[in-house]
Amino acid sequence: MAASAQPAPEDFEAWFRLLATPGVGRVTARRLLAACGSPDAVLRAPRATLQALAGAAVAHAVGAADAAIDERLVQAQRWLAGGPARSVLTLGDPAYPARLLQTADPPLMLYVEGALPALSAPALAIVGSRSATAQGLDNARAFAAALGRDGLVVVSGLALGIDAAAHEGALAAPAGTVAVLGTGLEPVYPPRHAALARRIAAHGALLSENPPGTPPLREHFPQRNRIIAGMTLGTLVVEAAVASGSLITARQAAEAGREVFAIPGSIHSPQARGCHALIKQGAKLVESAADILDELRGARAGTASVPSGAAAGAQDPAASADPLLQALGHDPVTLDALQARTGCSNAELNARLLELELDGRVARLPGGLFQRRSAG
Repeated sequence: MAASAQPAPEDFEAWFRLLATPGVGRVTARRLLAACGSPDAVLRAPRATLQALAGAAVAHAVGAADAAIDERLVQAQRWLAGGPARSVLTLGDPAYPARLLQTADPPLMLYVEGALPALSAPALAIVGSRSATAQGLDNARAFAAALGRDGLVVVSGLALGIDAAAHEGALAAPAGTVAVLGTGLEPVYPPRHAALARRIAAHGALLSENPPGTPPLREHFPQRNRIIAGMTLGTLVVEAAVASGSLITARQAAEAGREVFAIPGSIHSPQARGCHALIKQGAKLVESAADILDELRGARAGTASVPSGAAAGAQDPAASADPLLQALGHDPVTLDALQARTGCSNAELNARLLELELDGRVARLPGGLFQRRSAG
């Protein structure tokens, strides 16, 4: 396993305490980080500053003694110390999934067990019904195995049905698989997939933005789905009812500018109706893995241009050398998002963005958005 530098214990504790603070969700955390520069600086900021940024309730809660947070922190630290394959990634870590960083709402911290390179390798999401048909399960396994043999990591959610079949199919191929959980990585949910999770950690990675011990709460699963959609080149829906979490993943993939694929089925099958609805809305109908590989050929060729280590430098040396261009990614982004990603002040960002704009490297778009321009 290629390991990333672990955060110092005090840095991890600061990140954990900030994100566990009652009332501090991702939006508020980004605002506080943009203003203060680091989690530790947020925790040490004067109450008046915090109140101006996030209101009185959050200002009172940040840094306050909280036995429940202390207990969860100890549990997370114990999990992290439980093996060399366990990691915690924050936005500035070079091993942070490159494509996920380019989405509108990247997680601020990720818990990982397994091989970190799998997180930024070319990948496809395969999702579908928990109550899958036998044919749907066979299709998920076959597509995952074929895509894995062609070098695509298969990403899914470790759920019953299609998700599990996709992981199993991918484990039969060299590229491996990544499971994104809506709970913490410990204990594994659903419990019956504990053995499957161990195989995935050995031949890919387990991933969650939730700390160990987080139970299976309903509201966490749509958030998990945005990670599945965001870290992949596209999403394949194998089977899905019309009211399905898989369709949420597909919608999030489309919103992130990624491809959406769907396998058609019988007009009499309730598990085919979600796929048919997606196809009517513009998803690409696929009958074989070759259909997906043909469609993704251009996107996979462009994967190396996403800032990610040495491969990025080979495609775009200027981007590799400039952290702000790396933070910009390739999608339009707001100044607030750039502040959260870089920790730079508003004045620093505006000055540097103006330089890049005059140099033809950045375009200023309507609505206060910025976008990296092609070097060519």
